[in-house]
Amino acid sequence: MNFESKVVHAGDRKRRKGAFVPSTTPIHLGTTYFYESAATLDRVLGHEEEGFCYVRYNNPTNEALEELVTTLEGGYGSLATSSGMAGLQIAFQAALTDRPHTILASDSIYGATVSLLDQIMSPFGVKVKYVNMCDLAAVEKAISEVKPGCIFTESVSNPLLRVGRLDKIAEMSRAAGASLVVDSTFATPILVRPLDLGAHIVVHSATKYLAGHGDVLGGVVVSGDEEHHQAVRSIARINGPLLGPFESYLTMRGIKTLAVRFERQCRNAKALAEWLSQHPCVERVYYCADPQHPDAEAIAHCFTPGLFGAILSFEIKNADKARVLAFMDRLQMIVPGTSLGDVHTLLLYPLIASHRTISPKMRERMGLRENLVRVAAGIEHLEDIKADLDQALRAPANTLG
Repeated sequence: MNFESKVVHAGDRKRRKGAFVPSTTPIHLGTTYFYESAATLDRVLGHEEEGFCYVRYNNPTNEALEELVTTLEGGYGSLATSSGMAGLQIAFQAALTDRPHTILASDSIYGATVSLLDQIMSPFGVKVKYVNMCDLAAVEKAISEVKPGCIFTESVSNPLLRVGRLDKIAEMSRAAGASLVVDSTFATPILVRPLDLGAHIVVHSATKYLAGHGDVLGGVVVSGDEEHHQAVRSIARINGPLLGPFESYLTMRGIKTLAVRFERQCRNAKALAEWLSQHPCVERVYYCADPQHPDAEAIAHCFTPGLFGAILSFEIKNADKARVLAFMDRLQMIVPGTSLGDVHTLLLYPLIASHRTISPKMRERMGLRENLVRVAAGIEHLEDIKADLDQALRAPANTLG
C-alpha cells in the first residue's frame, strides 16, 4: 500500500478466531487480562505465546497504534509513551544498553531535550557532548574523541530548521558502534524516514502532527531492529511511562488524516515563508525550501521531493522581547501557544517557551535571537493566516515597522 492508504488502514481490524471485527480499534480500558487456562497466562507472561496480561506490558489499543506507526516508519517495532520526552528518555536508555554511557548530541535542539540530557542523564553518570550535526567533519572528529554509545539529532532542528545528512551520520554511528537516535517530530514519516537512512531509533511527540488536533499528550519510540526494540520494551515494562488507551485511540484516529493535513500544512508554510521574506516588518525567514538554505544538499537528499515541512521561523525587524509579546497579543486567529502540528496555526516565541530554560549564552551559540518567532502552519485558508500575521506585524506602525 502507498503511504496515504497505510495511515488509514494499518493497525486496525485485527481478526481473531471466532470473533467479530470492529472497523476501527476500540478503546480497551482493562488493566488485567486472564485466560480460560492458567497455563496460557503462564506462556503469555513468559513471552512464549502472544497475548495480553497486564496493561504496563501491553494493551490492545496501544498495540494497534504501535503497529500503525511501525508501518509508517518502516521499523521493527514501536512503543507508545505518555509523552514525547518520556519516549526520548527511554530511547536514550535503550541506546546506551551495553554501550559507553556517553551521548554525542546536536548543538541545535529543543530546549527540553537539552534539559533532559544535562539535568536528568548527566547526574546519573552519562557524559554529554554537543556538536554541529550539519558539519560532518566536526561530527567525525567528535566521535573519534568522545567514542559515544549514542548519537542524537533532530531530523529538522527546532527552531532554526537545520538539517543534517542523516545517512552520513548513520554510517559514522554504525562504524563507531554507537546507536543513532533521531527526534523526527517536525518531519513526520511523510517528510523523512530516519530508519531508512540508517538510524536505530526514531522518536515522535505524538502530541504534534501524529494526533494533530491539540488534544493528546503522547509519544512514540520506533526501533529499527530487534535489539533496540527489546531494550525499549524491557525498560518500559519496568518503569511503565506508557500512553493511555484513550490517548492511543485519539492518536490513531488523528493519524488517519495525517497525509492530507500535513501536505496542506506544508503548502501553507511554503507560501507563508515566501510572503514573509518580502514583508517590510520581517528581517529574516528560516524555511527549508529557501534555495539559500545552508543545508540545501541534505534537504534534497533526505526529504520527500516537493515537500519542505510545515514549520517556519522568522525574525521581526527591530523587535525586542516586549515588542514580540505585543505582536503576539495582536494575533486574532493564529494561536500564540506552546506546541505545533495542530490543525490550527500556532505561533511560539522560543525565548519564553521551547528554549526558556536555555542560558542566554547557549541561545546565542544556537543563533536564537530575541526577535525570533516560530510558526507551525495549520490547515486554514492561506489568506486568513497571512492577514492575521500582517495586521499583527504592522499595527501600531511605529512599534514594529
